[in-house]
Amino acid sequence: MLQQTLPRHASRNRRTLLWLLGLLLLLVGAVVTLVLYLNNFEAEEETRRRAADAQWLEQSVQFHFRRLEDDLLVLARQSVLGDASARSKKAKSVEVQGGLLWREPGVVLSHGWLAAGLSPDARVGPQRWQLDWAAHPANAQALATMQDTTRGLRRSAYAGLMQQADGSLTDVVWLAVPFFDRGQFVGNYLAAVSLERAVRSLVPAWFAQNHSVRLVADDIDAAPAQASAAHSYRASMNLPGPDLFLEVAPIGEQPTTVPRIFFLVALLFLLGMLISLVALRRDFVKRQQVQARLQAEVALRTAMENSVTIGLRAWDQHGKILYVNQAFCNMVGYPATALLGKSAPMPYWPADQANELQLVHRDIIVQGTQGDGVELQFQHRSGKLLDVLIHEAPLTTVNGEQLGWMSSVLDISERKRAQRMATLQQEKLEASGRLVAVGEVASTLAHELNQPLGALSSFANGLLNRLRGGNIRLDELEPVVARMARLAERAGGVIQRVNAFARRRELSRQHLDVVAVLRRVLASTADAQTRQVSLVDNNQAIWIDADELLLEHLINNLVDNALHWAHRGPGLAQVRVEMACDRSQGLATLVVADSGPGVTEENGVNIFNAFFSTKEGGMGMGLAICRSIVEAHHGRIEVGRDPELGGARFVVWLPLAEVPLIAPILPTLLVAQGVP
Repeated sequence: MLQQTLPRHASRNRRTLLWLLGLLLLLVGAVVTLVLYLNNFEAEEETRRRAADAQWLEQSVQFHFRRLEDDLLVLARQSVLGDASARSKKAKSVEVQGGLLWREPGVVLSHGWLAAGLSPDARVGPQRWQLDWAAHPANAQALATMQDTTRGLRRSAYAGLMQQADGSLTDVVWLAVPFFDRGQFVGNYLAAVSLERAVRSLVPAWFAQNHSVRLVADDIDAAPAQASAAHSYRASMNLPGPDLFLEVAPIGEQPTTVPRIFFLVALLFLLGMLISLVALRRDFVKRQQVQARLQAEVALRTAMENSVTIGLRAWDQHGKILYVNQAFCNMVGYPATALLGKSAPMPYWPADQANELQLVHRDIIVQGTQGDGVELQFQHRSGKLLDVLIHEAPLTTVNGEQLGWMSSVLDISERKRAQRMATLQQEKLEASGRLVAVGEVASTLAHELNQPLGALSSFANGLLNRLRGGNIRLDELEPVVARMARLAERAGGVIQRVNAFARRRELSRQHLDVVAVLRRVLASTADAQTRQVSLVDNNQAIWIDADELLLEHLINNLVDNALHWAHRGPGLAQVRVEMACDRSQGLATLVVADSGPGVTEENGVNIFNAFFSTKEGGMGMGLAICRSIVEAHHGRIEVGRDPELGGARFVVWLPLAEVPLIAPILPTLLVAQGVP
């Protein structure tokens, strides 16, 4: 499927032959057309070449004059900032490593520094400066304009061509390079330049063999013409100030026989290529088929390498890496160029395990890995350690000769981390389980024994006071002692029940009316009306199978918690307790809501965890014990916000006992409600 081959047809050879004949006819037509077009094309090509040469000369001249300006700027800086012993012209010419125009003899005729504010009549600056200034009024005007230009435009300027006393032009121009110190004009560095000498020095020998170059200023020749202007080309020197041009004209005519000879030779080679194409056609088809199969295999292998996340690595018998895929590079953080050709120690080995890995590396080179592979640690380029599982397979040639080993490297860091986390979580869970059990026992004992022991203490103190006062009869003494005995028996039962629940999680289940238990618990929690606890129910019995003591403890914890937070709400403290049942689901529902600040979403995640408390000085065991009691009865408990009171709303679901066949269907109903 991956081989992009064309179907074979019987007429393929004839069609190919027709294509070749058509190509030959097209070639003959092209040859005739090219022969007719050759003369005109060669003339245009010669014109273009000459124009390109002239443009190159223009750019070269401009470059060297810019370099001369930079050299004079260096001399200006030395003139202003150098010491007195370094200001002589000789010393400056030695210090400056100038360009071609500065180094060529006869180009720079005179140069020197002219400070700002000095008149040309003062005998300062180069000697030739005063001579040219006084030789002709046009010279003085051009030189003055040059100075104004450098000071006003803050750039180099030229003046010329200079005229002699009789008005004849010379090839000399003056160049002024301004120097500014802290934004203030200091002066100009002046240089007299011979343009004829400069042009001769800038034109290379190979260019002068085929072209004549002469200087033209304002359409007035500054040198006698050396060639016809019919094919000449003017290149502007672009010197700020004078309008100077270089006129380039070809010398002689280039022969046109060479391109024709090359054309005939190329034509002969093209005919030979047509013959070779016919002869090599069959071999070409075979090569295409082999290439298509090879490309298909390479594409398949590349797709397989890019799709896998397992690192692949190949090395020879001496431990030198021959190949790595992109997944391996991503695994260790090094590019393939940094790994290929590397031998032990590898850059991805941890420094503290280098010796151990060296021994493992030697064993792998000798015998590979066993069936289960080898677990090692690699170090990512960023320093992170990776747990890897390596499997080795022999890397052999088509003749069966082993060249080395092919490795598959699997990153098992997440697996190892998950195993370590699971072990740690198991240890924490066991420790938490023990702490929760101890906390539940202690908290349950504190909650459950508080009432019977308090009542027992009250009865004992009352009985003792009446005995001391002698105002009790024997028939009144017996019920008090009997009540004290029942309270003591109740306290003992609480201790036994909590101890059994903490150790074996065994419940003493009874057939209870949860509504009656709820009313009894609320009636025993002091004055329910004063504490603003309201009970909402439909006066119907709701029967469940539960441990009465643990159920009372659950209700007490929820109500006490609601009363505590109700007094911290913005309004009047209110607690509402609702009891209902859903017989279609087989569940009894207990709702305890308050008018407190409620439970935030962040605290709602951990509110039923042991030792988590938002109360000041709280143990964090009350709601954890409630969850344990509910789960022990195969129920579930949730917390949310009450829409009426605005505070917390705790909802408890417990299985009903009166639903038929509750035992077989209870797990299904609890799973439907999300109960674990």
